[in-house]
Amino acid sequence: MFLGHYALGLAGKKAAPELSLGALFFATQFADLLWPTLVLAGVEKLEIRPGTTAVNPLDFVDYPWSHSLLALGVGGLLVALGYVAVRALRGGRARALAAATLGGLVVSHWLLDFASHRPDMPLAFGSSPKLGLGLWGSLPATVAVELALLAVGVVLYSRATVARDRTGEWAFWGLVVFLLGIYLASLFGPPPPSARAVALSAEALWLTVFW
Repeated sequence: MFLGHYALGLAGKKAAPELSLGALFFATQFADLLWPTLVLAGVEKLEIRPGTTAVNPLDFVDYPWSHSLLALGVGGLLVALGYVAVRALRGGRARALAAATLGGLVVSHWLLDFASHRPDMPLAFGSSPKLGLGLWGSLPATVAVELALLAVGVVLYSRATVARDRTGEWAFWGLVVFLLGIYLASLFGPPPPSARAVALSAEALWLTVFW
């Protein structure tokens, strides 16, 4: 899942309007922001195997530190507590709902990947079971689900906030077009040359947080 994660981040603005979109994207993409660095460091393993799924050739061999349900549960708790700590340092009070929204978005990454991946999503570490419903087995179904989720996310976000000026409005829609462009390129572009190339390009996801 790719657009679906960002869709939940956009929808999170409705639940907690005080959270910036950057914070919401950081939470929902926490796993994928951590994952490429761990692959480059040799902690987690990815292989390129064309035909692995109908959507992409990525074989996620081992990635419990970034994508297991246990790791994301702990990560969600840390992100929520970090938000509370930052608010306290700034002399403000953190709403429990906002902290819970961030924590829940971190965990939501596992749930969406569970729906889209083949059975490679670990529950914990070591020999723990790996699960997945396999939406990626169908390209048309995957595209339909992802675009529908993004559309809902954009609508909810647009109803929860208003751009301060034209720059803010164009920057938001530019971000949406950017995400769509990356998504379509990943679906219909040539297979990546190596796992390292995938990890290096995935580091660019940080741009969506700072944007």
